[in-house]
Amino acid sequence: MLIGSTTLSESTVLYLEQGAVALLTLNRPLALNSFTRQMHHHLWQALDQAEANPLIRALVITGAGRAFCAGADLAEFDFEPGPDLVARADPGPVIDQAFNPTVRRLQSLRMPTLAAVNGVAAGAGASLAMTCDIAIAAPTASFIQAFSKIGLIPDAGGSWFLTQRLGLARAMALAMTGDKLSATQAREWGMIWEVADDCLSAAQTMAARLADMPTRALVATRQILRDSCTRTLNQQLDAERDTQSAMGRTADYIEGVSAFREKRPARFKGC
Repeated sequence: MLIGSTTLSESTVLYLEQGAVALLTLNRPLALNSFTRQMHHHLWQALDQAEANPLIRALVITGAGRAFCAGADLAEFDFEPGPDLVARADPGPVIDQAFNPTVRRLQSLRMPTLAAVNGVAAGAGASLAMTCDIAIAAPTASFIQAFSKIGLIPDAGGSWFLTQRLGLARAMALAMTGDKLSATQAREWGMIWEVADDCLSAAQTMAARLADMPTRALVATRQILRDSCTRTLNQQLDAERDTQSAMGRTADYIEGVSAFREKRPARFKGC
């Protein structure tokens, strides 16, 4: 299925439903799937479509061709010599109007998300992979903090995700040098979950597994872990109590405990 009113050759995001899993493919292979404003809007439409279908309980994002995502398409910035060059080339507006909404949207999605990193993930492309709950990469994939090479800083959540996942020392060196991080090293350092020869198949298998689990509890797990770094232990204990109480009022909690007591597989419905 295509997003928007574009044709197959023009669509910047492809959408496919596979059982309870939605597959979103960034589709600008000749531009290494770098983001344009249109691509952000197509991605949001795809996320809307996934959320609108109650049968969809997990989502996978991957890239067409040899790259996952090369970040922002610099061709969208106006660097023509002349008046107001600094204002016209300012990356702030596209970050505020496109990249930040994309990150916030993925982090608030009602289902778990997985990145199948099939190739290079550079700049905001690396941030996109880390924005997903779980990332699985191909052995040939790599992660590059390309910002310092053009006089910028990590964005699209990159400065936050890098520090949270890698620690300050590794995050600082990667961000400052812009050195390439291999998929194997990214796994060893904790940036991603797994390296698999067929990363898309591995991500789809994981997504199908998560889709059979208690969806609301998985999303609540995302939120409680993500926010833990901003709280004291006492605050986290209170947040755990309140979240656990909310989960205790779900049908999946009742089903899970009942299945455990009856020694049978649980049949979760995601509610």
